[in-house]
Amino acid sequence: MRLRWLLSGIGGVVALLVASAGSAQAHEKWFVGEPGAGLRWDLFFRPLPLALVGAVLLATLAGGLLWRARGRRGFVPGPAAFGATDGRRSLLYGLVPLILGIHVAVPLLVNGVQGTLFSPDNEMPGVWANFLGLAQTGIALALFYGGLTRIAAAALGLLWTCGVFLVGPEAMLENVMYLGFAAFFLLAGRGPLSVDRLLFPRLEPGAGLSRHAVPVARVGVGLSLVFVAFTEKFANVPLGLSFLEEYPLNFTGALSIPLSDETFVLCAGAVELLVGLWIALGIFVREVVIVAWFPINLTLTLFAWEELIGHLPIYGLMAVLLVWGSGSKEVPLWLSGLRERLLPQAPAEEDGGRRPAAASERDG
Repeated sequence: MRLRWLLSGIGGVVALLVASAGSAQAHEKWFVGEPGAGLRWDLFFRPLPLALVGAVLLATLAGGLLWRARGRRGFVPGPAAFGATDGRRSLLYGLVPLILGIHVAVPLLVNGVQGTLFSPDNEMPGVWANFLGLAQTGIALALFYGGLTRIAAAALGLLWTCGVFLVGPEAMLENVMYLGFAAFFLLAGRGPLSVDRLLFPRLEPGAGLSRHAVPVARVGVGLSLVFVAFTEKFANVPLGLSFLEEYPLNFTGALSIPLSDETFVLCAGAVELLVGLWIALGIFVREVVIVAWFPINLTLTLFAWEELIGHLPIYGLMAVLLVWGSGSKEVPLWLSGLRERLLPQAPAEEDGGRRPAAASERDG
C-alpha cells in the first residue's frame, strides 16, 4: 500500500510537470497583450516563487554534481549505441549548419516581412520596420543559401544589439538565442553544402573557431528559456493569468491535483527555468531534450503555425543535441564533417590561386 501511494505521488508530480511544461513552452506574449505595466518583481519576491526557484537551483546543483560524477555521461545512449559509426556521424555533422540555417532563416524571413523583430510581439516602430525587416530578410536568405554566411551572422548580432535600443533589453533577452545562432554561424560558417564553400572559401572559419560553435548555440537557447521563465512567469504573473484566462490550459484538476492558475503559472516557470539552466550548462542534455520534446510540441495544435515557426530554431538545435550529447568526444567528428565531408574544403594550392592552365584559358 505504501509503495502504491509513493508511485501514485511520483506519477502525479511527473504529470504536473508535463502539464506545466506545456504552458511553459507557449510564449504568452506572442498570443495575448501585455497586461499592466511590465515586470512585477514584487510578485516574485514571495515565498512560493522564491521556493520554486530555490528548488530549481538545488536540482541544478545536484544534477551537475551527478553529471560530473558520471564522467559527463548521460543515461540515454547516443547514436553509437545503435550502430552509428564515427564516419556516419561525421557525415551528419556536415549537414548541421544547413539544417540550423534553414531553421533560423524561416522565422527571420517571416518576422522580416511582417515588420516584427525575432518574434511576433516585437513590433518595430515607424520606418525601422522597413529597414530592419529588410535586414532580417537579407540575413535569412544568406543563411538559407549559405552565401556570405559569416557576414550575415555578424549582421544578425548587430541586429540583436539594435533591438536592445528599439524594442528594449527585455525583448532581446527573451530572444538571446538569435545571438547564440549568430555566434554559431560566425564560428562555423554554413558548412560544406553552401555557396560559401563553392565561391567564397577564404571567408570560412578555421577549426579553432568552429569547435566552439555548437556549445555557443546551446547556451543561447538555454538562456532564452531562462529569461522567458522570469519575464513571462515569475516576474509577470498577470501575463500568465491573462494567458490562462484566454487559453485554459490548466488541466491539473483532471489529474486529481488541482492547482490555482497562479500556482500553475509559477510551476510552468520553474519547469522552463530548469530546462533552460540544464541546457545552458550542458547537464544531461540528451535527457533534458527528450523530456522537453513532448511538452514543447504539446500546444502546436492550439497555436498552429505561429508557434511552429517561432520555435523552429529550438527544434533544430534540440535535434542536433540529441546526437551531440555532451559533445566532448564529438568535436573531432564535428570538425571533420565541416571541413572534409560532402564537399571538402579546397586544398591549400587551390586557395592560393594556382589553377590549371586549361582552366585559365577557358576563363580568359
